[in-house]
Amino acid sequence: MGDQPLKSDKSFNEDCKQYVLVKKDGKVICRTQCLNPPENLPQCWNIHDIVKRSEFTIRSDLPHCCLRPAPESSRDKNEWGIFLSYLHERNKVAIANCTSCQFYILPPEAAGRTHVRVAYQQGKASNKHSGQKHCESVVDTTEVCQSVRKNMDPDEKCSNSSTMSPIHNDKESVSGKDVYMKTIPKIEENDGCVKFPESTDALKGGDPTKRHQSCSVKLEAPLVKNYVRADPSYLQTLGQAHSGWIFGAIAELVDNSRDAKASRLDISIEIVYSKRVGKRIPMLSIIDDGRGMTHEEIVKMTCFGHKKPDTDDVTRIGRFGVGFKTGAMRLGKDALVLTQTAKSRSIAFLSQSLNEGKDDLEIPTISYRREGQFMEIDTDVQSEASAKYNLKAVKEFSHFDKYLIGEKAGLFQGNHTATATGTQVYIWNLDEWGKDYCLEWTTGLLGGSSFHKGDILIRSRRVRSRPGQMSQKVPLDYSLRAYLEVIFLVPRMRIYVQGSLVKSRPLAQSLNQTCEVVGNICGRSVHLTLGRCQLEWEQGNCGMFLYWHGRLIEAYKRVGGMVHSGEVGRGVIGVIDVSDFMVMDDGSSRVSVHNNKQGFQDCEPYARLEEWLGKKADEYWDKNYDTVQLKKGGLLYKPDDEWVQCNKCRKWRMLISGFDSNNLPLEWFCYMKPFEGSCETPEQKIQHGVITVSTKRSGYASPDVEDDATITSEGGSDTDGNQTKNNRQGFKRIRKGLPRTSKKGKS
Repeated sequence: MGDQPLKSDKSFNEDCKQYVLVKKDGKVICRTQCLNPPENLPQCWNIHDIVKRSEFTIRSDLPHCCLRPAPESSRDKNEWGIFLSYLHERNKVAIANCTSCQFYILPPEAAGRTHVRVAYQQGKASNKHSGQKHCESVVDTTEVCQSVRKNMDPDEKCSNSSTMSPIHNDKESVSGKDVYMKTIPKIEENDGCVKFPESTDALKGGDPTKRHQSCSVKLEAPLVKNYVRADPSYLQTLGQAHSGWIFGAIAELVDNSRDAKASRLDISIEIVYSKRVGKRIPMLSIIDDGRGMTHEEIVKMTCFGHKKPDTDDVTRIGRFGVGFKTGAMRLGKDALVLTQTAKSRSIAFLSQSLNEGKDDLEIPTISYRREGQFMEIDTDVQSEASAKYNLKAVKEFSHFDKYLIGEKAGLFQGNHTATATGTQVYIWNLDEWGKDYCLEWTTGLLGGSSFHKGDILIRSRRVRSRPGQMSQKVPLDYSLRAYLEVIFLVPRMRIYVQGSLVKSRPLAQSLNQTCEVVGNICGRSVHLTLGRCQLEWEQGNCGMFLYWHGRLIEAYKRVGGMVHSGEVGRGVIGVIDVSDFMVMDDGSSRVSVHNNKQGFQDCEPYARLEEWLGKKADEYWDKNYDTVQLKKGGLLYKPDDEWVQCNKCRKWRMLISGFDSNNLPLEWFCYMKPFEGSCETPEQKIQHGVITVSTKRSGYASPDVEDDATITSEGGSDTDGNQTKNNRQGFKRIRKGLPRTSKKGKS
């Protein structure tokens, strides 16, 4: 029997139409409109089978309706075209079973047609045969499976080239009866697009009974995975990681530059004109000359977290995958990243303004590849249309137009090389403090004045809370320049704030009466450097500086007697790196540092460390604090050894005794006086367990001897050349308060 002739689309009643959602294996193909629909039309058709039309004929008495697309998105429209092309090119029929009806979607009459005819059969299913294979609501599985295996072409390819899954048959209950229904290979989804399967001959050969059994798999509802959706408000939540101290946010970006092996970092606030707000606004810029990031790396940086490394790399600070997001979103609402490697350039836009009112978070990213001396859109990682759309979003929601982007990209050529690398981070809509901004900035005096350099300050000038602290003058808490001076245990990177160089200070090498202590806590070795700093004494500060991976985590941490009295330990500073100690040895390489890198978790090793630090600080205070009168200024309490950093190799060199460091030029190199060496010479280190003394002490005779003598805990020569004993006189705890007035002085 032949197919029933089909009428033109105009013969359908346009007023009699309903919406139908066409799916395949639970995945949406497209929303359609059904013209001249049957009664009680199901609103969702789930296609369970696609077979060749040559395998059966449509009964002539079956009624017909028509489907035309009514897509809700461009994706649906595209999938509907792919679906009809698949049916037309292979002359196949799609079968959808519903509770009271079975629909047969016929192949289009011509390529490119968007309308399709549908034959349908109403009523309960029957299992009758009349000499031909008819398309009925219930099909004998054995016969159909054998017919499909016989007629399928194994080399047949789908227009989408999707991955094939084996054919399965299943047993399903329809109207209280158990019948078998054949299903086609599983349709896969890639980037939200439904892929139609290829044919397969995986079931050819073998025992027919076993083949029939292998086709019987219970049909179940499609697996729906619950993936996490990121709401745009999450950007504001991320910024709260540094709500207590805004410099912690800047430190996250400094860490990224250090991990990128940058030799120079510029941090400044510039004033730019924003068309969106119609006025000039401040913008924080952080620019380094590191190795830059590829497309994959910048996508990883903008995603919310990534797999933690299996091993603890002491050369890297970044570990948790949230530093850039938490730092940038604490500083401002919008951030743009421009990065360049030797072969690529990428732009990423993390913006609260762009995502305001949206359901999902959008992070536009544009990547280019180098072609000779030019940069072209990298179509290997994105389409040209996507790149243009993302670039348009950047221009619309920021003040970066093509001219400003080109100007900033030109900064990569600052070293006059064609393959300059680095990363630039720009943040605007800065966090506010009342009518002003949380940050305030000064440009400094012109001419390179050493007395007043540019700085970025926290407007509140608030000192962070520490137990036992009495001083309200802690520049590190509100001055970015003071914080960056000691942020790294061994400074290598040149850091500029507001255009002027930060004079990095290796804290452990800037103390006097230095004492090196080695201990063992929880089976791990720790190394503590204790000493006294004249500047910290004048400001009334003291405490421990705890570094992790060479980066400052806690500053002025009071331990021992320092916690209970503001005068105990005044001016005493301890420096310790806990990189190896603060790693849990449980096989997972967990670290106990907070993900904002501003503290450590409360755990047994940390509690033991606090106790040990307090004990050693008290011992140092009792044994080494004398009654020498402390005066501001002068050379009485200079550091044991003064150090200078080479501007080329970034190594620290010890100056000879008596050399005035004020005579050093701003840019000093190893070949200059007083070192007069080469950059290949290794750095000097202080020996463990030795106290280096460079100033004369009270309570001793003062014969003519050389300075810079050393003493040990067993006794040795002191500063004045006398032989010291274990019970040295003249070392006593200084009393608190004003000095007593002698009786002779009383009136």
